[in-house]
Amino acid sequence: MTTHAEHPDGGREGASRRAFLAGSSLALLAGTVGATTAARSAFAAPASPHGAPAGRAAGRTARAAAYAHPGMQHTAAQLSAAADHVAAGAQPWTAGWDRLVANGRSAATWQPRPLADVIRGGTGENYAQMYPDIHAAYQNALRWHVSGSDAHGAAASRILNAWSGTMRSLGGNADRYLAAGLYGYQFANAAELVRDRSDFDRGRFADMLLGIFHPMNEQFLTHHNDAVITNYWANWDLCTMNSVLAIGIFTDRSDLVQRAVDYFEDGAGNGSIRHVVPFLHDVDGGLGQWQEAGRDQGHTMMGIGQLGAFCEMAWNQGIDCYGYDDNRFLKGAQYVARYNLGNDVPFTDYTWQSGPNTTPPHVGWSTHTEVSSDSRGQLRPVWASVLAHYSGRKGLEAGWVAQMAQRVRPEGGGGDYGSTSGGYDQLGFGTLMY
Repeated sequence: MTTHAEHPDGGREGASRRAFLAGSSLALLAGTVGATTAARSAFAAPASPHGAPAGRAAGRTARAAAYAHPGMQHTAAQLSAAADHVAAGAQPWTAGWDRLVANGRSAATWQPRPLADVIRGGTGENYAQMYPDIHAAYQNALRWHVSGSDAHGAAASRILNAWSGTMRSLGGNADRYLAAGLYGYQFANAAELVRDRSDFDRGRFADMLLGIFHPMNEQFLTHHNDAVITNYWANWDLCTMNSVLAIGIFTDRSDLVQRAVDYFEDGAGNGSIRHVVPFLHDVDGGLGQWQEAGRDQGHTMMGIGQLGAFCEMAWNQGIDCYGYDDNRFLKGAQYVARYNLGNDVPFTDYTWQSGPNTTPPHVGWSTHTEVSSDSRGQLRPVWASVLAHYSGRKGLEAGWVAQMAQRVRPEGGGGDYGSTSGGYDQLGFGTLMY
């Protein structure tokens, strides 16, 4: 089965941007329809040097044609709230802010190293030059919003502009699809935070997302690299779904948003909700066995982060994937958290087929018979947003998730959990933002 390879400036700036955000958040939301109408006229037509594709036909369920901006993993209201908490010195937000400031990628002096041709997997692999730049752009954008320091906003724009002005292809072995998913959605989230800055080339960045990343996302969701449908673990689908959703929001493409949410609901691959949580156990208030639980816990927790990002982006556009199928994601998160806190969990045998799509139906089958202890107890910055929604917004019992969130608090970000690509699978900083 194809696998996913595992992967200085300090001090707190003034909160001058806090008042602006607080006063403008309602205006941003109220002005969404007019603003996004203009954006659609710029982005719906795919003429670009990257060769962006035409849109898909509408699916079975109507989705909003106008989107709130910023409106992916963070809204204007969330950014304003974070600024208020930090300005007041409130905990645990201030601890989360200090973690952000201490991360070397959040320095306004960060210099990007863009590549024309990025390769993940196989000969000439060089993608490790890309993901630190993405996280540097995201982290600088957060510092700009929370502190008001324009140097950080300018740094984020500079990094993103360098990549959209240079990158022309993404290749490699099967891992190129992981790169297209992970870095497509992360790029889009960083860009969303600076989308209205005059020094950011939004149109060119949209062309890059639509011309390079999205076609690979769609190819994977449709064909799964010409493999049988169960060949790829859930995290492959999840990061790809994230990229389609994030690109759709950034470019105001209703067809892409609908494609991503429809796939979440009933897609054929392991990222759709009933496949990523294939078995429900009627114990401990309801636990949902995660698709990769028999593989290892590192990738299982990566999946929590990926699906958490998906649900948060959808929620911030008025689409409730968190609550879909009687809060199925919560049951999966509770299962993973309970086990990684050192407790037993029930397990149903999980059987899957691997190989190319020409594999005969009677060969290539494997079965997990127990939950895996590999990487058990690993810390990843994936829990704060899940807890904030189910316990904070909805008032639901999420005790195991709460314990995991407390264990990781304050959440860091890219580079704080390992120097290889696995340490950059999540954008992080949930303690500050949620």
